[in-house]
This record gives sequence, C-alpha cells and structure tokens, in this order.
Amino acid sequence: MASEEKAPRPLGDLERLVMERLWAAPTALTVREVHEQLADTRELAYTTVMTVLDRLAKKKLTERERDGKAWRYRAASPREELAADLMRDALDRAGDRREALVRFVGQVSDEEAALLREALGRLEDNAESEERAG
Repeated sequence: MASEEKAPRPLGDLERLVMERLWAAPTALTVREVHEQLADTRELAYTTVMTVLDRLAKKKLTERERDGKAWRYRAASPREELAADLMRDALDRAGDRREALVRFVGQVSDEEAALLREALGRLEDNAESEERAG
C-alpha cells in the first residue's frame, strides 16, 4: 500500500462478516447473494447489506463491476494484506513503535514467534541477494 494512501480502519462486525463472504467466494457476488448468505445467521435488511457493500467499495476494500442492473463485489485484496495494513496503521498510531513491537512480540505464541523469525530471515536473505546483485 502506498504511503500516501489512507490506511484502512478496523472493520465493524457487519463489515467483517461481509468481507468474510467475499473472501470465501470463488467469484464476485451481488448484494442479493451476500444478503442470502448472511440471512442464514443474521436477520438483515437487503438495504443494510447494500449500504455496507457500498461503504466497503468507497473504502476501496472491495471492487465492484456492473452486471446488468446489479453490482458484483469482490474483495480488493486478500485478508492477509488487510491485516498487515491494519497492523502497520496501529504501529503508526502507537507513539513508541519500538515499545509497541516489543509488547506485541511478547504476546505471540511460540509458533507465531517462529513464523516471525522465518519472515525476518527471508527479508535478510532478500536484502543480501539484492546487495550482491546491485
């Protein structure tokens, strides 16, 4: 995500439910399709789902395309990218980035710590490769 773009805010409960449906779908969904899927677990008005999808499109979290008179929506990026953007935004707002990172790392499981070490190792390997190539 470019630094001049506004970072996304954490999703509300309904926004998260709608995004979960979009991430799980193999193709773009209409408002009606999302509404029908959500109706299995929640009683929501069609217009509420339409408003949420429109809001998500304005936040650039979804992409939409015309399909006759309807819009079809798909997630603009994978959930992992949104999570990374939210974490980066939280760090930007933390005040003391170092302290926030230390506290975060202090709360991760052993498995998550191993994943972080692996990711940092890959970054270091890539930086060394670029240094040798450049």
